[in-house]
This record gives sequence, C-alpha cells and structure tokens, in this order.
Amino acid sequence: MADHGHKFMAPNIKSETIDIKHDHERRSANYKPNIWNYDYLVSLSNKCTGEKYEREAQKLRMEVKSMFYEANDQPAKLELIDSIQKLGIAYLFEEEINEALEAITSTKINNAGTGVNLYFSALCFRLLRQHGHDVSLDLFTNFLDKTGGFKRSIFNNIEGMLELYECSHLALEGEDELCEAKLLCNGRLREIRIDRDLAKKVEHALDLPLHWRVPWFDTKWQINMCAAQEGKSPNLVDLAKFNFNMIQATHQQELINLSRWDFNETQQLPEYMKICFKALYDTANDTAYEIEAEKDCRNVLPHLKQAWAEFCNALFTEAKWYNQGYTATLQEYLSNAWISSSGPVISTHILLSISDDKKVEVESFSEKNQELVYCSSMIVRLCNDLGTSSAELERGDSPSSILCYMREGNASEEMARKHIRSLIIQTWERINKIRGNQPPSGRTFVNLITNVARVAQRIYQYGDGFGDQDRETKAEILSLLIEPLALG
Repeated sequence: MADHGHKFMAPNIKSETIDIKHDHERRSANYKPNIWNYDYLVSLSNKCTGEKYEREAQKLRMEVKSMFYEANDQPAKLELIDSIQKLGIAYLFEEEINEALEAITSTKINNAGTGVNLYFSALCFRLLRQHGHDVSLDLFTNFLDKTGGFKRSIFNNIEGMLELYECSHLALEGEDELCEAKLLCNGRLREIRIDRDLAKKVEHALDLPLHWRVPWFDTKWQINMCAAQEGKSPNLVDLAKFNFNMIQATHQQELINLSRWDFNETQQLPEYMKICFKALYDTANDTAYEIEAEKDCRNVLPHLKQAWAEFCNALFTEAKWYNQGYTATLQEYLSNAWISSSGPVISTHILLSISDDKKVEVESFSEKNQELVYCSSMIVRLCNDLGTSSAELERGDSPSSILCYMREGNASEEMARKHIRSLIIQTWERINKIRGNQPPSGRTFVNLITNVARVAQRIYQYGDGFGDQDRETKAEILSLLIEPLALG
C-alpha cells in the first residue's frame, strides 16, 4: 500500500497557472439529472415531534434502562447491548453500556457461556473490541484444534458461525485465525439451508457485515427484524421506533432549511446582514461561521481553506495526468487519490465541528489521527474505484486504481479487482488497530471518521450509488429520510 507521507491539512500548496480555453468542450460524465424535487423536500411534514412525543420516548427510555439491572449474567447483558446498538439507541445508554463492558473485562470473561459457547464468545469479542477494550483470541481457545485453526465442528452451529463471521471483521493484522474463520464461515453460510428468519440475518451479514455498515443506515432494518422476533422486549422496540422517527424529523427539518437558501434574498437585508449571508451562502464560510459562533473561536476558516486547497490540488494532479495521457503506478496513484477521495476534507469538517475545546490545537490533533484519516479516505477511494471504474473506463476517464494495477502488472480486470478488495481488507485491519488504541476522549471522532469509510462501502457496493441515484440509494434515502416507522 502506498506510503501516506501527507498531513490531511498540509501546510502549503503551490498553485499553478492554468491555461483556460473557453472554446474547449468539457467531457461529460453522463450523470442522470437530479431526481430529488426541492418543492417536495420543503413540503415534508413530520408529526413525530413535540412534548407529548418526547415524554413518551423518555418513559420508554427509563423502562429500557431498568433492563440493564434485570440482566443478571454476562450473556444477557451482551445480548442487551447488542440489541441496543443495532436499534440505533446506544447513545442514550452510553454510561450503562460502558459500565457493563467494564464489569465484564474486570471479571473472568469466560464464565456463564462466554468461552464455552461460540455465539456468546464471538459476541463478547465483537462488543469489547468495538468499544476499544483489549481482547485477545484466547477467548476462542476452546474452539481451536491442535493446529491453531477453528474446529470444523463449529460449523454446525449456525448462530455461532454467523456471530464469528461478524466478529472476524474486527481482526487485526496478523490475526490469521480470524481471517481463516471469515473465509470458512462465508462459504459455509452461503451453502447451508436454514430457517427463513435466520436466513434473513445470514443474507444481511453476507451482503455487508455489521462493522462495515453505517449504524444509522442499518437501524430501520434491525428494528423491523427485532419487532418480528419472539421474546424481544416491546419497550425496546417501541423506544427504537420513537427514536428513529424523532431523528428522521430532525433530518427533514435540516433538509427544509438547506433548501431555503436563496442568494437573491440578500437584497432585502441590511448591508451588514448581506455580509453575514454571503458567509452562509459559501459552503466553507458557512461552516466556519457556525463553528466559530458555537465554539467562540476565530481560527476555523484557515483550516477549511487549506483542506479544500489540498483536495483541489489532488484533483488537479489527476487532471494533468489525464491531459498528458499518463498512467501512474498504483502506489503513485494512491498517494494522491486518498486525498482526492474527499475523505480528508470531510474529516477536517468533522474535527472542527465536534471539538468541545475552543483552544484545541487542530494541527496536533490531526497529526495524532493522521493514519485513521488516511485509512478511512483510502477505503473511500478504493470502494469508489470498484464501483465506478467500469463506467469511467467506458468514457475514457483518467485511470483508476484498477486500471493502474492492470497496466503496471499486465493483469486482468478480475485480478485487479481482487487485489483492490484485498487492500480494502488490509486497510480495515489497520483501522481496527487504531480504534483499539484510542482513549475514550477520542472515540467520537474515531467513530465518525470510521463512518466515512462505511458510507463508501455502502454507496459503492453495487456500482455508482452516488452518480446513479435511481438504484439502491434512492430506496435507502426514502427509507431513512422520508418514510417514518409505524407505531403500535
């Protein structure tokens, strides 16, 4: 993989003179027209707001909170935490979840099922590693044979095998046992015949594992599955539905507010307000204005400008390669393409938006998280290339990672795609290691940057989900932003 000797906010970027030919015909990407009607967006109305709604949600929250005290053993607590996370309400119970996991790590983990039950062992491993706890493969000792590989007998336990497959995606570099388990579970789960409800879970996991999914994108599916499952607490499901609808209402209001921006309306404002509106109208200035007002600081805009300058410089490099007919080596391409993926720009906005310390040293923080931003941005780039390269090749765009690999190694497209997918897995292993080394104070940033990679995994899973809006992306947006859940 390419050496990423860049800061995601580099100090200086030299500009170059560009000879603009006004009679030059711009190449077309043949993107379809925007399918979203802004008149429709501003007409959105959501009834899932107000004090009555919030009171009911708060009542349910207290009911669910009591479930932590009713869960008397480790397996029960693990399943409760897992359900709460999948249902999108973990942020409401951060203290309870952290206390429960701390209690598990401070006692003997392999009691009451974990360590002797594959399902609970894998679930325990996944949850602890997700939350940054140090957990080793020793948890699986009872399931390993004399060679160090997983016993073949475990593949008769479907639920255990499914959870092992999920937790294998949190493997670190060098944890070959989990990598082997991932391959074996994948193959076995695809061929085995199981009952309908469990088959849905298996299909969902094989489509995209939990660790690679944006949690919010997955929430509605998980709520519907949980509601249909016998034995699940109605309070848990109802709280998840209330929470989903309330957050959806917030997102709808944000869409309405965004669609109201109209630069012509500045003519009706006083002169001093025109200056403010100009700042709001421009994306970077708008973001800086909001952050500075909220954080009472004055150093945001230079960082945003620098991030956008680096992004544009990376795009300019790709444009030069195209005009020169130059195909970079894969390493050379990736050393620039992780920046042109837009991941560093997004990460800069995230960092500046969530910091609670108005005196935060942005350069210092970005330096500490440089590898995470690099890895997340690299996954964005590699997923993008896998999803869009066929169309880009057809219209003669500048070479992507796939074409660079093909030309450099005289390889087939199939071989190139296989190599790119292996790079994605390697990069996820690096992210897993970084996540495990983060202090609690940095986990919000780490989770958000990880979600940048997860968004790319989802959007480009079946092709160009960004440029071709009329496919899976449309249905997902409608489900998440437009269609509320029915309450019982």
